[in-house]
Amino acid sequence: MDKVLISQLKVETVIGIYEWEKQIHQNLLIDLEMAWDNSLAAANDDYQQALCYETVSNRLTALITEKPIELIETVAQICADCVMDEFNVPWVKVRVMKPGAVPSAQAVGVEIERGHL
Repeated sequence: MDKVLISQLKVETVIGIYEWEKQIHQNLLIDLEMAWDNSLAAANDDYQQALCYETVSNRLTALITEKPIELIETVAQICADCVMDEFNVPWVKVRVMKPGAVPSAQAVGVEIERGHL
């Protein structure tokens, strides 16, 4: 199985359940693994057959920042739904990390897998 990867996509957004969090921007780090058949793109050196990681990154950034979200679980789910629905990806793993959320941890996060390989 081929995969297209995006690692540590940094998204600055309003995220959190506390009132003070709803007044500031915080960073999220998004990791994606997306099942994609890369053989046609590779065989023909054809961008049109590739899953464009820049387009996916830009779309997810816009989606995450369009309105405040309380939970990183919600961020993970909307990312998975978007990638599968809008880019026809059959399987995706999404990891969302929130640096600095817990003072004694570098980051906290969630990881989900959706779809079928």
